[in-house]
Amino acid sequence: MSHSHTHAPGEEHSHSHSHAPQQQQPIMPTPDPTVQALIDQDFRPVPLALAADGAIALCEPHKLEKCDNCNVDFVNTNRLSRLLVANPNLLCPPPSNVVSQKLTQMVTSAKDEGNALFKVGQAQQAILRYTTAATLAIQRPPWEANQFMREELSATVSNRSAAYFEAHDYVSALADAETVIAIRRNWPKGHYRKAKALLGMDKPKEAADAVKLGLSYEPNNNELVSFLADIEKSVAVAA
Repeated sequence: MSHSHTHAPGEEHSHSHSHAPQQQQPIMPTPDPTVQALIDQDFRPVPLALAADGAIALCEPHKLEKCDNCNVDFVNTNRLSRLLVANPNLLCPPPSNVVSQKLTQMVTSAKDEGNALFKVGQAQQAILRYTTAATLAIQRPPWEANQFMREELSATVSNRSAAYFEAHDYVSALADAETVIAIRRNWPKGHYRKAKALLGMDKPKEAADAVKLGLSYEPNNNELVSFLADIEKSVAVAA
């Protein structure tokens, strides 16, 4: 709207007033030519299809999230997509030190149930609860700090290794112990679990080596020091 009025004798000014604020278009930054060239060099177009909900990527020929024939794996991409679709008000990922408290409570509850079952000698039932806890732990959003998942998962799988040992399934106990070590290599408990499983498989030398590797990360760990002494004593008696 335009109008004219007199501000002072002999002065007339014309003004234009707009009641609707003008929206400024965001200025897109110019891509770095070197970075863009590297992206273009590795770019490989992949034919894809979308699931019925429009949020899940699939290989076009076989409609699979992960397809060896098409050499594609959309599992992690789709996991992020599902999280964003389920949280429409999440405009951007929260800081990495923000933890999903509800998920933490679910993991802890399942693990505690497993611990209670293990303490009363119900190893098989404990294994099921530990498996549930581990399955929940790996569902943490990708923007959360990786340490939260590693600590939850390693503790849960370590407990499951102990439950497998009590159930005399030493191969599964060893597999879980190896998983714990892969997740938290410098945590003595994983090496202890591995040594226990190896003893169950009647491999005392390998068990001693496992304990020694754990002690290389924490030389004064009383549990490992005592366990190594017991293993070496049993080997000496057997000899």
